[in-house]
Amino acid sequence: MKLKKLLFAFLTLFLFTGISAQTPNPVKWNAIYKSISATEGEIIITATIDKGWHTYSQRPTDAGPIPTSFKFTLTSDVELDGKTEESNAKEEYVKAFEAKIFVFTGKAEFKQKVKLKKKGASIGIKVDYMCCNDVMCLPPKTIDLNLKAN
Repeated sequence: MKLKKLLFAFLTLFLFTGISAQTPNPVKWNAIYKSISATEGEIIITATIDKGWHTYSQRPTDAGPIPTSFKFTLTSDVELDGKTEESNAKEEYVKAFEAKIFVFTGKAEFKQKVKLKKKGASIGIKVDYMCCNDVMCLPPKTIDLNLKAN
């Protein structure tokens, strides 16, 4: 009897490990640096969102979803110029939260202006975001992006 219980526990653990390893990843992130002048540039962060999924604006909401946010790790050769801007967020009624919320579907684009003291500076970006479809929401996720200001 103990062997059956042990075998059942092992198989259950194996099954759940396999399921968690197959968690969908419906949002792919990318960041590039675009030079504006010798001392100014723009970081363009793009999210490509799978069909049927959406992610959320930076705008705070009391309705429940985690807004997208960015934390920049900069060397002394770079400084942020203003706040991160976003484009094309649409206000929609989201059933999961029973509220109107600003969301992105298909693609999201964020821009952060920077001032450079030296070209080639490294920039690290932590992106916190959450994504949902009409059936479920995935847990909030943090990803790291890195680029050089060339």
